[in-house]
Parts: sequence; structure tokens; C-alpha cells
Amino acid sequence: MYRVFEALDELVAIVEEARGIPPTRSCIVPRGDVLELLDDVRDALPGELDDAQDVLDIRDKIVSDARSAAEVTVTSANEQAGHTIGSAREEADRILADAKAHADRMVAEASAHADHLVSTAQAEADRVVADGNAEFEAVTGRARLESERMIEAGKASYDRSVAEGEAERDRLVAQTEVVRAAHAESARVIDGAHAESDRMREECDVYVDSKLADFEETLSNTLRTVGRGRHQLRSGAGAPDYAADYRR
Repeated sequence: MYRVFEALDELVAIVEEARGIPPTRSCIVPRGDVLELLDDVRDALPGELDDAQDVLDIRDKIVSDARSAAEVTVTSANEQAGHTIGSAREEADRILADAKAHADRMVAEASAHADHLVSTAQAEADRVVADGNAEFEAVTGRARLESERMIEAGKASYDRSVAEGEAERDRLVAQTEVVRAAHAESARVIDGAHAESDRMREECDVYVDSKLADFEETLSNTLRTVGRGRHQLRSGAGAPDYAADYRR
């Protein structure tokens, strides 16, 4: 390498000392000396410079190939990303559609169940009211029959007592000494018959009133149960609890 620098110094000295050609900036140099120095420079340059140039050429090719590969990779990655995003969007749309269909199905089932509960509750309420009306009619009929029977029995007892009193009075009228006693006994018997008739009528009224009070309590409990069931259905608190009351 020392010879390279020495030959370059000599070339610089030759150029500086060369005679110029007016009016240009060119000069006349000895061709033989310059070529000889250039040959010395060429011979003195190490062979590694050619290898380094080859490496540089290979480096440029590697960089170019790497850039092309990177562009291909980026393009493929973009295409893959687009495909992945499209697949994800399709999957999301499918999941959303399935979720919406499931939600619609659940709402429809809940509505159908609610309608069924309302229909069942309405039918049960109608049945309870009908049973209550039938029970009311039965109790009222039995109470009316019992009242009429007791009234008829009281009337018969009253008529019998009156007839007996009158017969006794007529018998005693014929007897002067016992006329006063007969009148008193007749009045007592008649008053007793009236009292017995009033007592039987009062007992009949008490019996009918107690039966009507029992029916009123039963009907009130039934109406409260129906109202509680309707409230539970409207508030969505679950199945109404009046069914358990009737099972008991």
C-alpha cells in the first residue's frame, strides 16, 4: 500500500509541474511516466478490493431481494389481514344474528308462557267464582228450605197449640167453676205457642245468618286469592301461589 501512496504523490507532482496549454486549464504530461505510475498503482492495489467490490455488488442484490421479499410479505400480510378481518366480520355478524334469533325466541316463549299463565289464572278465577256462586246458591237454597221448614213447623206447632188451647178452653167453658182457670190456661198456652213460634223463627234467622256469614268469608278469601294471583302475574313474581292454597 505504501507504493500506492508514493505513486499517487508522483502523479500529483507531474500534473502540478506540467506545462499548461493557454488559454485552457489543460496541461501536457509525459504519457510514459504517467502510465508507468498507473501500472505501479494497479499492481500495488491489494486483491481484496476486488473482493470488496464483489461483496458490495452481492450486498446490493441481497438488499434488492430483501426489499422485494419484504414487499411480497407485506402484500401477503395485508391480504391475510383483509381475509382475517372479513372472516371475523362474517363470524361476528353470524354470532349477532344467532344471538338476536335466540333472544327473539326467548321473548316469544316468555310471551306464550305469560299468556298461558294469564289464561290459566283467568280460567281458575272463573271456576272459583262459579263454584262460589254455586255454593252460595246451594247454601242459600238449603237455608231457605230450612227456614221454610222451621217456619212451617212453628206454624203447625202454633196452630196445634192454639187448637189445643181452644179445645181446652171450650171444654173448660162448660165448667163454671174452672172457667177462669181455663181462660188463664188458654192464654198461657197461646202465649207459649207465640213464644215458641218466635223462638223458632229467631233460631231460623240465626242459622241463615251464620250460613251466609260462612259463605261471605269463603267468597272474600276466594276474591283475595284471585287478586293476589293477578298481582303476581302483573309484577312477574313467578307462578301464582293460589294453586298451592287450593291443593291444600
